[in-house]
Amino acid sequence: MTAGVCGCCGAFRPRYKRLVDNIFPEDPKDGLVKADMEKLTFYAVSAPDKLDRIGKYLAERLSRDVVRHRYGYVFIAMEALDQLLMACHSQSINLFVESFLQMVAKLLESGEPELQILGSNSFVKFANIEEDTASYHRRYDFFVSQFSAMCHSYIDDLESRTKIRIAGIKGIQGVVRKTVNDELQTIIWEPQHMDKIVPSLLFNMQQTEDPDSESNPHSVSRSADKDEDPAALAESCFRELLGRAAYGNMNNAIRPVLVHLDNHQLWDPNAFAVSCFKITMYSIQAQHSHHVIQQILRHLDTHNKDSPRVRAGIVQVLLETVTIAAKGSIGPTVLEVFNTLLKHLRLSVDFELSNERVGALSTSNDEKVVQDTIIQTIGFFGSSLPDYQRSEIIMFIMGKVPTFDAGSHALDSSHSGERGTRTIQIMLLRSLLMVTSGYKAKSIAAALPSPFLEPILSVSLMEDSELRHLVLHILHSLIDRHENKAKLKGMRIIPDVSALKIKRDKSSKQDISFMKKQGQQLYRYIYMGCKEDDNEQKNFESLFIALLLITIELANDEVIIDLIRLALGIQDLAVSNEDNLPIYNRCAILALVAAYLNFLSQMIAVPAFCQHVNKVIEVRSKEAPYLLPEYIREKYGLPKTLETQDKSHLFLQNKIADALAGSGYNVDRLSVPYVPQPTDEDRISRRKSVVDTVSIQVDLLGVSVQQDKTKMVEEITFETLKKAIDSQNLEEQEREKRRQVIEKFQKAPFEEIAAQCESKSNLLHDKLAEIFELTISRPPPSPSGSMSVAAGHVQYHSIPVYEMKFPDLCVY
Repeated sequence: MTAGVCGCCGAFRPRYKRLVDNIFPEDPKDGLVKADMEKLTFYAVSAPDKLDRIGKYLAERLSRDVVRHRYGYVFIAMEALDQLLMACHSQSINLFVESFLQMVAKLLESGEPELQILGSNSFVKFANIEEDTASYHRRYDFFVSQFSAMCHSYIDDLESRTKIRIAGIKGIQGVVRKTVNDELQTIIWEPQHMDKIVPSLLFNMQQTEDPDSESNPHSVSRSADKDEDPAALAESCFRELLGRAAYGNMNNAIRPVLVHLDNHQLWDPNAFAVSCFKITMYSIQAQHSHHVIQQILRHLDTHNKDSPRVRAGIVQVLLETVTIAAKGSIGPTVLEVFNTLLKHLRLSVDFELSNERVGALSTSNDEKVVQDTIIQTIGFFGSSLPDYQRSEIIMFIMGKVPTFDAGSHALDSSHSGERGTRTIQIMLLRSLLMVTSGYKAKSIAAALPSPFLEPILSVSLMEDSELRHLVLHILHSLIDRHENKAKLKGMRIIPDVSALKIKRDKSSKQDISFMKKQGQQLYRYIYMGCKEDDNEQKNFESLFIALLLITIELANDEVIIDLIRLALGIQDLAVSNEDNLPIYNRCAILALVAAYLNFLSQMIAVPAFCQHVNKVIEVRSKEAPYLLPEYIREKYGLPKTLETQDKSHLFLQNKIADALAGSGYNVDRLSVPYVPQPTDEDRISRRKSVVDTVSIQVDLLGVSVQQDKTKMVEEITFETLKKAIDSQNLEEQEREKRRQVIEKFQKAPFEEIAAQCESKSNLLHDKLAEIFELTISRPPPSPSGSMSVAAGHVQYHSIPVYEMKFPDLCVY
């Protein structure tokens, strides 16, 4: 009776339940009943309104089987769900998906690794399905948390642990794929979710034992090993996540990376950090690169008081980042990078000095590592920029170099002392040297604009040989537009200049104009640079190469004459020795002149000039080898004095003039000795200008003449003293007026002088025109002089103006 009743009730069960029950075999080992599964699938496709009921009933059976640990039936139920998901695409599938996600969540909550892996695999299959309709209410918060926890699995069995981690990574990848393409699921990019997803992926990437993964981070791992290697799979998922990040989500994706590196102390050593950000830069869209750079810069500001190694690690990561992003960096991001780096460079110098004061030498050495890394970053980033941006960065860095007359833009080094200021100057000039390396401007005026040339040349006269050496190397990089510097190789007598195969072009109009305006300034600083008594071998070699590069890049007939005048002036500087230079410096200067004139004579190829230069060099090699560059390097065997030098050891102006005149050069200016043009002031070098020296000599000479003329002593009275004071004041005022006029005509541009003279001339003409107009417009009495009296009034009868005849001298 009971069996009959059950059988009768079973016949009245809904059809979808009967179809679902039929897919389960009596023995779970037999697997899914395929024939009945096909019937269930056909029924679900034919009656999509029953999908939600089918899902609920399958969920009930699965929950019951999980509780009863009948895992065989659990696998059969999930297989059936997967097939139904793949077969059914309709608007009603959303209701079925809710039941499916409940079953997946039930599996993930269980502590069995097999069920967790099964749930993850089913979710991945679901994530690959493109739904016809959007879901307004579906959320994946639970799945993000559960998959992230699986990524950190630490069960004892290594094989099971690896499988669970792989399943967790695949689950995260499924969540990402399912949500990033759905505009209604932007919630996945919120910080609370990214703080779980990103660290989970990085944690598994960190476990890699494959060295190639770090050395070549922008290459995807082999697909054959990816599904079995958590590190490779996590890297692939991390790339996909970053590649799908939009403009507004980039910061939320990068911030967890920095936090993870902080929490796990991965900045020192920073191999993994560098690898992570290389992957990041190669995965994101190019236009979002500046977001990453800004995040690292802010992170560096946050850690400005951390240990030097941590800061160095962050800067090295920034170096790798900007090297990749430099080509696409535009706008204020570029200046922000350099401004932040220069600020941290100053902080590092301050830290180094303070550590040395307290005796922490090891920390000071670490600070030097930070400084070198910052300089390298500035150099690499600057050298990767396009020329139009690099010129702005060159000006920006030069404006930060602290000088004695620095403006408000220079780095604040007042509290660092002289040593701190010098260190910052050297660091910034080293950075500037790296930025200018390889920079090729179209014209020399673009490479050396006046706002840059004046401060850089001022630094070249500082009383520090290292600073001057760096400045000259910067000038070499900017002037050398044909990469000839590598062929010059120091100061030497070059036997055959043509063998160097020097590349050069004819001077353009822009270059000629530049040399007319700024050439004398360049000559002056080379001349003054030779006068420094602390010059070393490297300084003289830098000055020599500077002269050679000016000759190669900028020389025309007029510039050649100026360069020869400069060389002869430098020679006179060493021979006369008015500055009391050491004997080594004097010999080195004469050797520099010999090496340069040897190069110049071969460049212009004037036979008589070459003959004179070769003759002097030959005489020196026999009688005074210490005046040649090859001998100067040894620094021994130098004479005690050069006062007894024969004229045959020197280059003579008259012979050079005769040689050049025969080849058509205008040598009129060659007879005028070279005298450096004065500048406004030499506050940096603290020297007197040439004009001041001449004026002092003239004043002394005038005083001596006056003393000779006024030998007779006059009686001293109040009136004589008053006259003497008044006359002295008048003389001082007159002398000041003369000085101002001379200085004005020496320094003012030609256009300004011409404009002032023209204004005075126009004023004179206007006054004369006004006088003549008054004279002509007033009706003068008639030359005939007739006068009549009518009605008591006197009347004059004059000739009209236009009929009058004036003498020629009165007509304007």
